[in-house]
Amino acid sequence: MNRTLKRAAVACLAMFALLMVNVNIIQAVRAENLQSDSRNQRNFFERYAIERGRITAGGKVIAQSVDTGNKEFRFIRKYPDAKLYAHVTGFFSPESADAIEATENKLLDGSSADLLLRRSIDLFTGEPTRGANVDLTINPKAQKAAYDALRQSGKRGALVALDPKTGGILAMVSLPTYDPTELSGTNKGKVFSRYDELAKDKDQPLLNRAIGQTYAPGSTFKVVTAAAFLEDDSSRGPDTTVEAPQRLPLPNTNISLPNYGGAACGSGQVTLVYALEKSCNTPFGSIGMELGYDKMKEQTEKFGMGEPIAVPMPVAQSDFGKKEDQAAVAMASIGQRSNRMTPLQMAMIAAGIANDGTVMKPYLVNKITDSKGDELDAADPQELTTAVSSGTAGKLRDMMVSVVSNGTANLAQVPGVQVAGKTGTAETSDGKPPHAWFISFAPAEDPKVALAVIVESGAASVGAEATGGHTAAPIAKAVLEAVLNK
Repeated sequence: MNRTLKRAAVACLAMFALLMVNVNIIQAVRAENLQSDSRNQRNFFERYAIERGRITAGGKVIAQSVDTGNKEFRFIRKYPDAKLYAHVTGFFSPESADAIEATENKLLDGSSADLLLRRSIDLFTGEPTRGANVDLTINPKAQKAAYDALRQSGKRGALVALDPKTGGILAMVSLPTYDPTELSGTNKGKVFSRYDELAKDKDQPLLNRAIGQTYAPGSTFKVVTAAAFLEDDSSRGPDTTVEAPQRLPLPNTNISLPNYGGAACGSGQVTLVYALEKSCNTPFGSIGMELGYDKMKEQTEKFGMGEPIAVPMPVAQSDFGKKEDQAAVAMASIGQRSNRMTPLQMAMIAAGIANDGTVMKPYLVNKITDSKGDELDAADPQELTTAVSSGTAGKLRDMMVSVVSNGTANLAQVPGVQVAGKTGTAETSDGKPPHAWFISFAPAEDPKVALAVIVESGAASVGAEATGGHTAAPIAKAVLEAVLNK
């Protein structure tokens, strides 16, 4: 009898032990996988049980949760001006999220450790859990101006505008865009079907071209080459004479680099400021070869290239290109070859010059508040790099002002405001028309905004560098006026 009881007791203990092991495996080892499993319907319904926080910009609500009264899907995400802010807010779909909805998800849904005190108070008072609110640095007037002006071009493209003194992003627009409301519903079939349509669209509306795509920067990059040239010898300035042949022979090749359209650049010897005004290729190709690959790459890194950046969305890596021969350096120094930049990186270059040579770390989140409006966190502007000395920044500023006043960017002029800028035309490898670029900041003497705009295949068949000047510069002007209230 005792032997039978012992066996039964051992069997019960063994089963109990196995049960405990199984529970621990499920709750600890497999918990994360079970939580994220698409078949977990509880997780699906819980996504809509919490009132997510608002996303705002300049006092304007651009994403919010609306109470439907439905027990299964209590709160549904809505996006006023959805297409205007799509690449900023992102979407909140049944199983995923994008942009700010994704990067700030734990704050928005209230699960962040930063909200522990708020959750404890709500538990004590019996109030339902609510997510934190995320306020962005976006200037609604600048965002609208950028969107409208870029859309009028009828082309794909992007614009990024920064506060050069803080790094705050004032506008971030990418076209074509999409409606995040269509991807934030509760019907999985409709949401997934619409996502697949957008993902397969050859124009890539889901792509945030402002931070997720790199392009050859074309002649806008000549300000970086000019910066390296001035930094290499402090005695140089806008009036320094540089060689400007009609064609520049490229070492170890049987070809030569021409100016745009094969035109001459002055008399063959011009001032640096004239070369920038007219956007001559040969002087800057020659300067790049004179300085060499290492010095050119070092200058790009001083403007922030090579630094991993998140705003908080991750930013694609810009790159001057790998080390090759002198011919490749000449081409990269005028913004072609393997030189690749995001619009954000080009905006950072303009902002660094505007800010006396200091590049600030770009950011999009201004502050976080809980459901009662109490501030949990606020932006703390940080210096990213020192690109050039204050003296060099001043020289570059004067030359960029001259580009707008006397050169290829006269369509960027804003009445009563001194504007600095540089146009660019970037050749493409797919046989399509060149891209039109423009970088700028204003007012030149006390900059409030710096920006970069690209219009894909936006080049017009007019004079030297007038492609960027005719297509991209007016878009920039609209944003400058919006920020400066002109």
